[in-house]
Amino acid sequence: MSRQPLIPLPATVHYVRSMHAIVWSILLALAAVMEVGGDAVIRKGLVDRRHGLVALGFLVVGGYGVVVNLVRWDFSRLLGVYVAFFAVTAVLFGRVLFREAMPVSTWLGLTLIVAGGVVIQLGEGN
Repeated sequence: MSRQPLIPLPATVHYVRSMHAIVWSILLALAAVMEVGGDAVIRKGLVDRRHGLVALGFLVVGGYGVVVNLVRWDFSRLLGVYVAFFAVTAVLFGRVLFREAMPVSTWLGLTLIVAGGVVIQLGEGN
């Protein structure tokens, strides 16, 4: 059964039924950077009381929703695998950009989340 997009999209946006791993990996990584980055911009805007940054972060987070849905999988599979991309991106942003110390429990939890994403991606029927 072919699904139609909820809104008409420009001809340059193509939905590919069987995306190559590199394509969907790039899209999911981009979506994760947009979501985490948008959240970081919103946080900065709230802390500094800069409404323009909050609005910019809002737009970036909204853009994440479009990018992540360019991967045409079942919703549960899509977001299940995406969570692994998001978790890695969030931990890296925290560690590198915000210089947060990551306890061993965070790295262990991240490993479990990524393992779950792999199970979802490689699971039966995928």
